[in-house]
Amino acid sequence: MLIVLVSIIVIALFFEFINGFHDVANVVATPIASKSLSPYQAITLAAIFNFVGAFVGTAVATTISKGLVDANVITHLVLIAALISAIGWNLLTWFLGIPSSSSHALIGSLVGAAIAVGNFQSVHYSTLIVKIIVPMVLSPIMAFFLALIFVVILFRLLSRFKNPRKSNMAIREMQVISSSLLALSHGSNDAQKTMSIITLALFSFGVVGTVSHIPVWVIALCALTMALGTLTGGMRIIKTLTTRVAKLGPANSFSAEMSSGLLILCASHIGLPVSTTQAASGAIMGAGYPESGGVNWRVVKSMVIAWLLTLPCCMIFSFIIYKLLFIVFGDLGVSINI
Repeated sequence: MLIVLVSIIVIALFFEFINGFHDVANVVATPIASKSLSPYQAITLAAIFNFVGAFVGTAVATTISKGLVDANVITHLVLIAALISAIGWNLLTWFLGIPSSSSHALIGSLVGAAIAVGNFQSVHYSTLIVKIIVPMVLSPIMAFFLALIFVVILFRLLSRFKNPRKSNMAIREMQVISSSLLALSHGSNDAQKTMSIITLALFSFGVVGTVSHIPVWVIALCALTMALGTLTGGMRIIKTLTTRVAKLGPANSFSAEMSSGLLILCASHIGLPVSTTQAASGAIMGAGYPESGGVNWRVVKSMVIAWLLTLPCCMIFSFIIYKLLFIVFGDLGVSINI
C-alpha cells in the first residue's frame, strides 16, 4: 500500500504547485499594476516569501485535518478524490482567467468526497459555517473597507507633500515591504491546506503519531512546491487583477497589499482557512474605489459568481470522482481514524 501513500503525496504536491501559480496573481497584481515592480521581480519576491510564510504556524492545517468532517469517513480514496477535484477546478478557473479560491476548492472537494463515502451527517456543519462560509462572505468585505480606509488616509498624508513624483517613488519603494507581507500571509494560509492532507495520509500509515503536529519536512516540501508554482506565473489571472478589476496607482496598490496581508495573517493565526484570492480581490476593489470609475463592477460580478460556485461545484465534482474511483479501486481498504 506504499504506492497509495506516495500517490497521495504526489497529487497533493501537484495541487500545491497549481495553487502557487493559480494564486500568485493575488500577491503580484498590485505592484505590477502600479509599475512598482516588474512582473519578474514581483513573482520572484512572491515566491521567496510564500516559502517563508509556510513556516508561520499550523493552525489552519489543524482546522482542515480535524474539524471539518467525521474522521471515520476520511479514507485514502477520499483524499485522492478531493485533491483531483480541487486540481480540476483550479485549472478550469485558471484557463478562464477567473480568480477563484484554491482554499474553498479543496475544502468543498473534501466535504463532497466525505459525503460520498458517508452521508450528509458526516460533515461538521458548525465548523463549515463558522470557519469557512462566514469568513468567505466577510473576508472580501472586510478587506474592501480596510483597504478603503488605508487609501483615504494615505491620500491625505500624501497631499501634504509638495512633490507628487517623490511621494510616488517613496510609495513604490514601500511596496516591496507590503508585497512581501502579502506573499508571507499567502504562504502562511494556503500552504497549510496541503500540509494537512499529507499529514493525514502519513498518520494513516503510522509514519507520524498525530495529525496535530506537522513534520518539518512536510512544511518545507509544501513551501518549496508552492514557491516553484508561484515562479511559473499564472499570467491569465494576473491580467484580470492588474487591468480589469480596478485602476491602481502606487498608493492604491500599497493600501490593498497592506490591508489584505494583515487580514490573512490574522486569519492564519486563529486557524481560519480564508481565501487569499477573495481577501486580495476585495482589497483591490476597496483601494481602487476612490478613483473615478475605479472599479469595474462587471468583472467583479463574474468573480463573485465564481466564488459562490466554488464550494458547491467542487462538492459535486468530488462526489462524482469518488464514486467513479470507488468503482475502479474500491475503498483502498483503510479509514484514517484520528
